[in-house]
Amino acid sequence: MKHVPRALFLLVAVCMLFVSCGGSSSGGTSTSTPSPVKLNVFGAASLTAAFGEIKTKFEAANPGVTVTYNFAGSNTLAQQITSGAPADVFASADTNNMQKVSNPGLVNTPQTFARNKVVVIVPANNPGNIKTLHDLANKGVSIAVANSSVPVGNYTLEVLNKMGQSSEYGPAYENAVKANFVTQETSVTGVVQKVQLGDVDAGFVYVSDAFSAGSKVMSIDIPDEFNILADYPIATVKASTHPSAAESFVQYVLSVDGQAILAKYHFIPAG
Repeated sequence: MKHVPRALFLLVAVCMLFVSCGGSSSGGTSTSTPSPVKLNVFGAASLTAAFGEIKTKFEAANPGVTVTYNFAGSNTLAQQITSGAPADVFASADTNNMQKVSNPGLVNTPQTFARNKVVVIVPANNPGNIKTLHDLANKGVSIAVANSSVPVGNYTLEVLNKMGQSSEYGPAYENAVKANFVTQETSVTGVVQKVQLGDVDAGFVYVSDAFSAGSKVMSIDIPDEFNILADYPIATVKASTHPSAAESFVQYVLSVDGQAILAKYHFIPAG
């Protein structure tokens, strides 16, 4: 029996070991880690605080994914998306601005993930001595609102229109309150800041914004009969370069955990 040369035996053993470890350049299972994903989420300004916590929890559950936010008025965000801004997810504070990107087919099917209401806030020291909604019509009162192109600005006008048609307030009240508008901001964040700084006596914002502002403001509720129930829709953007991660973010917002975070910030859960 011929003996196999020791050198040849070692060569065969090394080759077998190489193949068993997946060393072939044309086969084997890759063990490389996935490339990091940067997710661009365009969100209504009123979502800033709640989505901040959602970012933390979502990233913890999805290693390798980093959420970057672009917060602004929903109208501004819709315009940016239609102009080709790189977005993966759009969360709007109203259905009208979602339709601006949905109708041309720029996003996938939107889903309502939260709801909100309008409330009046005043600075903590209440320089205008505003104790009831009636006081908003007093001469000399300064009021901050969002521009009517911004969802909360449009909702504010709807609320005042309802009040103006009621026997409790009437058209004179509506006109007097509107006459006290001294600034029209481009987002609800601007209204909150004006009130917090004491630049105005009052402002119309969302209930969630009043909660997030904390002790710097006091709230005056608007009865449901005059209020609105604002739907917040969310959708993935079709041009997203990370469609799977974008869909995962949407599903997290709609999940039990996501809804609990939104409720914590005084949004009304979608269900």
